[in-house]
Amino acid sequence: MPVELDSLLATSQTAVVTQELQGGVVGAESALPALAEAAAGVIPAVRRLLEAARAAGVPVVHCVAERRDDGLGSNRNARLFAAVLKSPVRLSPGTPAASVVPELGPEPTDIVLRRMHGLGPMGGTDLDAVLRNLGVRTVVGVGVSINVGMTNFVMDAVNAGYQFVLPRDGVAGVPADYADAVVEHTLSLLATITTVEEVVRCWS
Repeated sequence: MPVELDSLLATSQTAVVTQELQGGVVGAESALPALAEAAAGVIPAVRRLLEAARAAGVPVVHCVAERRDDGLGSNRNARLFAAVLKSPVRLSPGTPAASVVPELGPEPTDIVLRRMHGLGPMGGTDLDAVLRNLGVRTVVGVGVSINVGMTNFVMDAVNAGYQFVLPRDGVAGVPADYADAVVEHTLSLLATITTVEEVVRCWS
């Protein structure tokens, strides 16, 4: 029997985690312009979600990807990484491309975690340890992309024992009909699918 959303989203056990909502992915100078276009409507929705989370005392964690200009330590073993390498946009540490888009922060209370490797924010990073240190049992995950990063995130989090809440208007993928199919036929089996408005309602 599904757990009630209000119980899942108890402020004492929940964190919001953003995935790659950074300049070089969803910003105006994106290395993946089609994805940035698809995510344009996500940013205002996530901004509202983060404002509600902060007001309710729910931790906000931003996960961003970066890559040294010499590529040392980063993946080269998938077509996705090769495509990003061909782009003139570089996810260089400390640059706007490797930083959270300004509309979303970070605020002083937010935590920012950076990674040089992998397809999602949890595998081989500090995210799991940080969430456990915060007492988190439910992750509200938003960001991009449903094609790879968010799907990887949901599976890793579920495998690690977390409840996962996915606001549908807080994620994007390309093409849109494919993203819809992944949410309906895969992610809905693993996560609680809802909306930003419903999450905000639980915290208001």
